[in-house]
Amino acid sequence: MERISRTIGPEDEGQRLDQFLVALDGRVSRAEVQRQIRDGLVSIADRPALQPSHRLRQGETVVWLPRSVAPLTPQPLPLDIVYEDDEVVAVNKPAGLVVHPGAGTTGTTTLVEGLLATRDLPPSDDPARPGIVHRIDKETTGILVVAKTPRAMASLKQQFADRVVEKSYLAWVVGTFSESDGCIDAPVGRDMRAPRRMTVCSDGRAAETEFRVLARRPNRTLVLVRPRTGRTHQIRVHFKYIGHSVVGDELYGGPPADGLLLHAWKLTIQHPATGARLTFEAPPPPAFPREAYEAAFPSDRAARR
Repeated sequence: MERISRTIGPEDEGQRLDQFLVALDGRVSRAEVQRQIRDGLVSIADRPALQPSHRLRQGETVVWLPRSVAPLTPQPLPLDIVYEDDEVVAVNKPAGLVVHPGAGTTGTTTLVEGLLATRDLPPSDDPARPGIVHRIDKETTGILVVAKTPRAMASLKQQFADRVVEKSYLAWVVGTFSESDGCIDAPVGRDMRAPRRMTVCSDGRAAETEFRVLARRPNRTLVLVRPRTGRTHQIRVHFKYIGHSVVGDELYGGPPADGLLLHAWKLTIQHPATGARLTFEAPPPPAFPREAYEAAFPSDRAARR
């Protein structure tokens, strides 16, 4: 899609930015337009317009660089299925696997396309994200749950919105902590100087991350992380903000390692059909500091013997 530029006239003054863009191109859903705004693809007066709710003023020039999304191409993909029934499937995602097609994923089979090779997934407001109710970064490993029916899609979206889903991550971070636990409460938004990155900023969206120290090593700490909110790159940004970047996180100043040492360890949901609590768990990959993990969870080590 080509660059779109419009100067606001009196007939559009006061309209929300996202509604204005949807009217310009009806092929793109409002949810996708909002994502593109937050990703820095829309500018007003040569500055990124990061708020979909921005009220337009006469004389403003809106420039939109619509993101082209690769079509879905179902292809067989070896996936580590942790749990599956008629309603949901939980996958232990490896590092480097993208969850769904998007900008820059052309020629790369995504997790969604791997699932579609042998399963039906319900449509969402974004054609590239059938069944997707949450995401984890390409570099992050661990549990991702996907809906298989419209009922599961609606239920899981509501559970994430209501913050009743319990998410637990393991992170190997730089430095040592004097405290044993804490909560990072700092708003997260797009970094105006580098649109690929997020940052803590006063006009960002509210974000809270709880953590507990599991194991201490020289200049390294293994932490259990429970994000209360789900902002893009939230854990990575918050730990950089407090001076403890995740090891292997080159985007946010972490030291080099064999991959990003951030792992989506456990996820607990209510089953969309029965209401029963389901907990999915995936042990950290080999690149993780095994000795520190086993010291923190000795029962897991004993169970493998």
